[in-house]
Amino acid sequence: MHDFHEQLDELTRQSLLRTRRTVSSAQGPLLTVEARPYLSFCSNDYLGLANHPAITAAAVTALGQYGMGAAASALISGHSAAHETLERALADFTGLPAALGFGSGYMANMGVIGALVGAGDTVVVDRLSHASLIDGARLSGASLKVFPHNDTQRLDQVLARCGSGRKLVVTDAVFSMDGDQAPLAELAEVCARHGAWLLVDDAHGFGVLGPQGRGSLAHAGVRAPHVLCMGTLGKAAGVAGAFVAGDRDLLAWIMQRARTYMFTTAHPPALAAAATASLAVIAADEWRRTHLRALVAQLRKGLAGLSWQLLPSQTPIQPLIIGDNARARALMQQLREQGIWVPAICPPTVPRMTARLRISLSALHTEEQVAQLIEALVQAEQVMA
Repeated sequence: MHDFHEQLDELTRQSLLRTRRTVSSAQGPLLTVEARPYLSFCSNDYLGLANHPAITAAAVTALGQYGMGAAASALISGHSAAHETLERALADFTGLPAALGFGSGYMANMGVIGALVGAGDTVVVDRLSHASLIDGARLSGASLKVFPHNDTQRLDQVLARCGSGRKLVVTDAVFSMDGDQAPLAELAEVCARHGAWLLVDDAHGFGVLGPQGRGSLAHAGVRAPHVLCMGTLGKAAGVAGAFVAGDRDLLAWIMQRARTYMFTTAHPPALAAAATASLAVIAADEWRRTHLRALVAQLRKGLAGLSWQLLPSQTPIQPLIIGDNARARALMQQLREQGIWVPAICPPTVPRMTARLRISLSALHTEEQVAQLIEALVQAEQVMA
């Protein structure tokens, strides 16, 4: 029998063993973790909506009407009026013809890729794409090719060599570990020239970028029949689930063929109702995005003098590169001892020797809280030098 115990010990020696922390409070800038209060910079709740009263109230009202579970797949009896309302609202919000709901972003990416391509086709993936895109490409049975990060010239060359079958290009819009953005307008143009679809994973841009938070495609001014957008509802939207939006015929085909849509129980209707309420808050509360941008500028100015490299991100994801796994975890622990929670991200999630602190900002953080983090990091650098 394989000895996993030895492999777990080896992960521990390499400072790569993952652990969980038990949170006993609602999500927000202040969290109670294992009976201790922390100032949190580790959440993807970018707009601070995970505990918004109007969104919570919408879920409670829907619970009274629909109960808790959907009880069946969407193609049997699980597609409620709440789901239908959400899909129409998402299409309207993104400015795209149609939308289709999924249980999670991972399920959406896996399902869409498998529905659009298979044996004899080609999927071309940005090198830093999310694991769900890479796994979806591998499991689709299509030929998998990789192009260098955000390199549209190399993508053009790769697509030019694809002589048969369908072609699908997949990329993050905002890359979750580096915080940088894909050149979506250029990618869309290259794909159009070669007759390829473009699937954009906007998990970290939806709600944050674009007019009224309508997402990365709106931010880049991209709207075309060959472009699909996947967005998640558990990050900036503060709820749970995901969706794919785009051409109506493409969405109709995906509904017929996406196994992660067809063969799973539909998402709870109460969460669909909550997500619909969240869209209204996202569109109305421009102050959240304005405040986020100010916090990003404050953090970057405050950390500019550190020897650790802060990657060039203008999004709420602010990665501070430490390098060595053990040093990154030691820095995380120093901050935890001061009541500040910032996660250390190590390989294989990021490339070797690029272990980092992944600082995530929220619209509910105050300038004083960001200043506290800056001061703690400056002091920690002096201690660890």
